[in-house]
Amino acid sequence: MGKQEWKPGNMLYPLPAVMVSCADKKGNSNILTVAWAGTVCTNPPMVSISVRPERYSYAFIKETGEFVINLTTEKLAWAADFCGVRSGRDTDKWKEARLTPVPGHVVKAPLIQECPVSLECCVRQTLPLGSHTMFVAEVVSVSVDEAYMDKNNRFHLDKSSPICYSHGRYYALGKEVGKFGYSVAKKKKK
Repeated sequence: MGKQEWKPGNMLYPLPAVMVSCADKKGNSNILTVAWAGTVCTNPPMVSISVRPERYSYAFIKETGEFVINLTTEKLAWAADFCGVRSGRDTDKWKEARLTPVPGHVVKAPLIQECPVSLECCVRQTLPLGSHTMFVAEVVSVSVDEAYMDKNNRFHLDKSSPICYSHGRYYALGKEVGKFGYSVAKKKKK
């Protein structure tokens, strides 16, 4: 069997399916789901999201330079999909998706209470790229759900059943198959 060549396209899957919460300067808030999100730098901690300019939330982020990336779970898959296919122009996504806005620690955009991790972000660079504009942002605060902390104060995201997005579908993440550096770790003698 060989490999087929396809036209150029985004085949970098799976991706995190995240709900991005944002607010305008008047305090109106919204949620949009994006799969074009990623880590871009460790120090300072920076992430990116890419948003189509016609999206309702685009103007909020452009106006305030703030947003919150909220990680999603298997329980939140329906809400994540809903917030990605409905527009905040004519739908109160908070109410319809049964999500709870809570104040951020640093930014004015609300966090989503039901999400296991929320990253408060301040835009440092805006890059119009074509169909999407990339917002490169510094993570200025991280909030995690205490329900996933163990007695040693270690956070266990895996216990929240996180989801990812691949080719138009959502998937629950499965079992651990290794940890960073295991391929070169010294083997213990028996």
